Amino acid sequence: MIIKKYVGKNESEATDEAKKELGGNIVVMNVRPVKKSGFLALFQSQKIEVTVALEEEPERPVRTTYTPQKPKVQESRGSFDNAQRDTVVSAAATATKVSTPKEDNSAIEEKLDNLSSLLEKNILKNEKEVVTPKAEKETGVVPEKSNDGVKTSKNDISEETLSFIKLLYNTLIENEVDEIYVNQLTDEVEKISKPGLPFDYALANVYQKMVLKFGKSEPIKEVGEEKPIAEIFIGPTGVGKTTTIAKLASELTVSKKKKVALLTMDTYRIAAAEQLRTYASILEIPFRVIYSVDEMKQAAEDFREYDYIMVDTAGHSLKNEELIRDVENYIRALEELMECENYLVLSATTKYRDLIEISDAYSEMVAYKLIFTKMDETGAKGNLYNIRMHTGSPIAYITNGQNVPDDIAVFDAQKIVKNLLGGKS
Repeated sequence: MIIKKYVGKNESEATDEAKKELGGNIVVMNVRPVKKSGFLALFQSQKIEVTVALEEEPERPVRTTYTPQKPKVQESRGSFDNAQRDTVVSAAATATKVSTPKEDNSAIEEKLDNLSSLLEKNILKNEKEVVTPKAEKETGVVPEKSNDGVKTSKNDISEETLSFIKLLYNTLIENEVDEIYVNQLTDEVEKISKPGLPFDYALANVYQKMVLKFGKSEPIKEVGEEKPIAEIFIGPTGVGKTTTIAKLASELTVSKKKKVALLTMDTYRIAAAEQLRTYASILEIPFRVIYSVDEMKQAAEDFREYDYIMVDTAGHSLKNEELIRDVENYIRALEELMECENYLVLSATTKYRDLIEISDAYSEMVAYKLIFTKMDETGAKGNLYNIRMHTGSPIAYITNGQNVPDDIAVFDAQKIVKNLLGGKS
């Protein structure tokens, strides 16, 4: 890795200078104003220093598309447009005017754009309440309950509802949402199906349920009187744990002015430890390599006045029981001394069945929140929903690039759900 600093009148000028010398593949690691000293500094304009890194492009994992089981809806899995083009809706079939599939397709983006406000109005209502009083008033539809308590309809599913279900099914499957969860959502649409039920209400119902199932994001906890908090990052090799730590450490130290120390247990990969050491040097925060549980306890004592201790762990094969025990022992030692938050870092490009195996293995070790990396390397976001449903663990952050500290964001369920339903996020 090449680490160099460039100074310019502004960030853009310094970055352009770096690209001229090192090429376009540089990674911006830090931006800060240059502090000048002396009397003449009063009469000179401020300069900006940009620190960049250049490293070899990592090999991207081979992406294997998950093939679901036989569809519940007996229709070939076509595109969003094909599903609608092949569906014919009779205007005379209902007393009310029904949108044609073509109109539905063109309306989806507009409907999705308006669903955030709808969700905010209904978010505090009981999730079991499927048809709201407002919808009943507008449609004249009053839900009935069967003997088992599920809201049902005496009428068969209307043709327009069936069209929507097929559309919903194909869209979610194409985004690699597991068929089990897709069928749960289509079942919900069938339950609320009534003649004259507006298309936008059915869409809003699905949207709201998916957002509610994702739940609220749980980013790093604000430190209080009890400090420090240990932020521990676990996960397989190559998912971007070290870079993710650097992004969050930069946010905490530069933007939030917190005292942060970096530790690494990864003594197996020299490059990983040196990369984290470089980030620590740039941010001017302490860094330490930990070789034993005793050293971990000593580090916790040495940094007891800090706000956060961020800990990188060794990525390893799930079959390496020795390494698994080592990581678990380190975490247990920290838990005895301070509050800990664990983050399982996963790549959004990893195959679904592998994500299941990884998340199950780590759940036997500790409770964790989720971070998904490499979001910019895949168009299908369904695995976020799949793993959230499978583990029950909240998603804290997503990352979408290599730039430190910019390419990370607190997880936004509404944006992801909008994307999964065919909208632009």
